Order: sequence, then structure tokens, then C-alpha cells
Amino acid sequence: MGNSLTRCYLVAAAVLVAAGGGALLWDRMPSPQADPDDATQVALGRQVYEAHCASCHGARLEGQQNWRQRLPNGRLPAPPHDASGHTWHHPDRVLFDITKHGVAAHAPKGYESDMPGFGDRLSDAEIWAVLAYIKSQWPSEVRMRQADISDRAR
Repeated sequence: MGNSLTRCYLVAAAVLVAAGGGALLWDRMPSPQADPDDATQVALGRQVYEAHCASCHGARLEGQQNWRQRLPNGRLPAPPHDASGHTWHHPDRVLFDITKHGVAAHAPKGYESDMPGFGDRLSDAEIWAVLAYIKSQWPSEVRMRQADISDRAR
């Protein structure tokens, strides 16, 4: 009985070590990205953007009028996602999180936004595709600056 109990402990320890090693490797794996040069991803992103984002952020990514001025309810209008907005000032992971979960996790405490999270409606691949589409519309200099911001945030 002693040998079989020892064997059980050894197997359990091996499983725990393997799981821990897998978690360490997972943390080091590159996260999925929005690739503005991937025509397939961009095409999907355009479709998803038109269906879920354009009604607020504009068909041409122009955002709502006076997007820097608070509305009577204290909230800000939807910002543009073109180069004139601030979207490109954020790393990919933050943009993904805001799109999936809403603004609250990355905004100051008490900040209210009309931006919903889309995690219950869009897959992760669709969210990355929307970001790829948005990035594909930026001038190359803006794309390079945003890529650098994303790289530094990793």
C-alpha cells in the first residue's frame, strides 16, 4: 500500500508541475493581434465594425460630433477611431479589453460611458478583426506609433 500511495503522490506532483510549466509558457506566448496587413482579418473586421460599431463611431470612423464635449448627462460622445482620435494612443490589449468588457476597467473610478462591452456578442477573433480594420485605416506613421505603444506595453 505504501508504494501505491507514493506513486499517487508522485503522479499528482508531476501533473501539478506540468500544469505550472504550461501556465508559465502560456504567459510568455504572444497574445493575438490585430494585423492591419492581413486582408482576411481586415475584411472580417470591416463587416463586424459596420454591424456593431459604425452606428456610434461613424461609417468612416469619424466618431460623433463634438466628441470632446460632455453631453448633458455628463458622458462623452463616441470618439473617432480614425487618426484624428485617441484610439491609436492605446496599446492593442487595452483596445481589446475596452471592446470586450467596456470602458470601466480602464477609466477613472466613477467614469460613466455609453460604450458597452461586446464580449457577449462578439468572439475574440471578431474583436481582433475590428481592431485590425480600424488600424488598417490609419496612415502608416500612426500605425507605426501605435505598434510601438503596443510593443512597450507587453
